Amino acid sequence: MKKLFIFTFSTLSLLISCKKEKESIQVSSGDITESVYASGKVKAIDQYNVYSTVNGVLQNIVVNVGDNITKGQTLLEIDNITSELNTQNARVALDLSAENNRKGSDKLEEIELNVNLALEKLELDSSLFFRQKKLWEQNIGSKLDLEQKQLSYNNSQANYQTAKRRLAQLKTQLQNELKRANINYDINQKLSSDYSIKSSINGKVYDILKERGELVTPQTPLAVIGKADTFLLELAVDENDIIKISTGQKALVTMDSYKGQVLEAIVDKIYPIMNERTRTFVVEAHFINPPKKLFPNLSAEANIIIQTKKNIITIPNNYIIDGKYVLVNTDEKREVKLGLNDYQKTEVLEGLKESETIYKP
Repeated sequence: MKKLFIFTFSTLSLLISCKKEKESIQVSSGDITESVYASGKVKAIDQYNVYSTVNGVLQNIVVNVGDNITKGQTLLEIDNITSELNTQNARVALDLSAENNRKGSDKLEEIELNVNLALEKLELDSSLFFRQKKLWEQNIGSKLDLEQKQLSYNNSQANYQTAKRRLAQLKTQLQNELKRANINYDINQKLSSDYSIKSSINGKVYDILKERGELVTPQTPLAVIGKADTFLLELAVDENDIIKISTGQKALVTMDSYKGQVLEAIVDKIYPIMNERTRTFVVEAHFINPPKKLFPNLSAEANIIIQTKKNIITIPNNYIIDGKYVLVNTDEKREVKLGLNDYQKTEVLEGLKESETIYKP
């Protein structure tokens, strides 16, 4: 019985002496950096999806993925038989209209002949009328003869003016028809050219999204092109952080393709409109020293540096209670004034001195 009692007492003493002490640290000074997190992807500069402006069937793919291309180079061709026929029709109408406008055409010859005849008739009736008028002034001839000559002269004047107006109207009509035919021909030529899809930049083909024989609509992306081997970062910044971002700020970038590496970039552009669906803003940045190999749509994460403070008192975030207290003397709460913080530590503005001990709650 005595041995059993001693064993029990020893076990209890051991349990009391092994009570875990609270974890603590000494307050020290260091550096702290405030940054904003952003996620995004790599894009080729001037990267865009190629679309058609017309409906049709994809007839020919002129380029291959990976090809370098020049501005204005044809990338894809859509079946345009109907468009070509319409263009030919417009050309025929244009040629006919041009022929009608040429001097010597049947319509113009007919009206010009009428004008000339009306002028000759006017000159003749004018001569007869003024001759008869002189005779009348000399009391020769009858008043009836004078009135008849005057009537003929007036009619000839009216006929001549009418013929001239008809000629002017015909010329205007033919000129308008020629203009319309020219416009119609230009429109059909433009529509015909829309069936041949061209590049708007010097760059590279990164992807072809359609196969020959597939139906194409203006809503369907056909290819992806961009500048060759020149890339930028497209980052999404939360609406709560966007006011902290400015061009020229440095960003520290990590990528799954380059694990363990931290790449540096500079913010170039902030798009001033929020995506209502994601509640984020688009920010563009360029690599200071880009890695040797990059591809469009590689994922990336960035911390955009807002400001850095050096040689300040900092404490770990997990030592802070309710956002304003720390533990001193094991279990005594002390209120502190806090400043800048990052994901691991927070600046202490007031309430603690360097080398003081604080305890983890």
